[in-house]
Amino acid sequence: MRLILLGPPGAGKGTQAQRLVQRHGIVQLSTGDMLRAAVAAQTPTGLIAKDIMASGGLVPDEVVVSIIADRIEQDDAKNGFILDGFPRTVPQAEALDALLKKKKLKLDAVIELRVNESALLARVEKRVAEMLERGESVRADDTPEVLSKRLANYREQTEPLVHHYSDKRKLITIDGMMPIEEVTAEIERVLAAVTKADETTQAAKRKVAAKRAASPSKAPKAAKKTSSKGAKAKVKSKAKSKARRVVKKATKKVAKKAIGKAAKKVSKSSSATRGGSKKKAAKAAGNRTGRAAKAVAGRGRKAAKKVAKRRSKPAKRLTKRR
Repeated sequence: MRLILLGPPGAGKGTQAQRLVQRHGIVQLSTGDMLRAAVAAQTPTGLIAKDIMASGGLVPDEVVVSIIADRIEQDDAKNGFILDGFPRTVPQAEALDALLKKKKLKLDAVIELRVNESALLARVEKRVAEMLERGESVRADDTPEVLSKRLANYREQTEPLVHHYSDKRKLITIDGMMPIEEVTAEIERVLAAVTKADETTQAAKRKVAAKRAASPSKAPKAAKKTSSKGAKAKVKSKAKSKARRVVKKATKKVAKKAIGKAAKKVSKSSSATRGGSKKKAAKAAGNRTGRAAKAVAGRGRKAAKKVAKRRSKPAKRLTKRR
């Protein structure tokens, strides 16, 4: 199970993360802890981060992503992990998406603990007042003023992640103002629903894959049938083309011969030069030419059918052999 916890400072992310670690046997990955571990181990990425941190600069996103990439490859992260403190911005989230896709890993859920900021400030003020009454020292980063600044930074930088993961249908929003036990129970309920949905999807995919594997003969049969049809069509097309050429050639020959005969008869007739006799003779010759052409075309069509029939026989025999 791979999770991200979102929520402003004081929402209870640390408490819920520890409960998830114990219940599901996964690890909590803090960017600060990972950076310090990489520096201590003197990994190539850790050495780069060390120089940047020593100069007081902010470690670039690509360096942090590289450290996360190395960390999630370790054995204790194989069952899953909770990312703590990363991503903080949309560009970091996009870099994380690309990393998980490259490693063929899936983010199961992003849990947002939504709280009332005014109530958080009231809690801190009450806690500080009680500590001062008991004579205890108050941490510099645990005051209403510091919390107000941290909340403003969260709204500006991190809250856009809510929309980013909502668009990807990964976001689960839980009321963080409920008692701790109720928040834990609600987180477990939604995670159980997510797990069940994933199992149903995977089962459906396996069923489809098994169905496809059980009927592999359909594709070859279809290919063979298509090949046979293609061979027949090719032979038939060639036969028709040849028949058309024969008919065209014969038609031209007969028409030329008929016109020649008509011309001779017109020239022999002495009356052909008077009135409409010439026109009548030409018309008669034309009629004879047309009838001759039709007769040849008829014979050509019959010839074409015979040629096509003869040509299709080898294709049928070829199909039977296959």
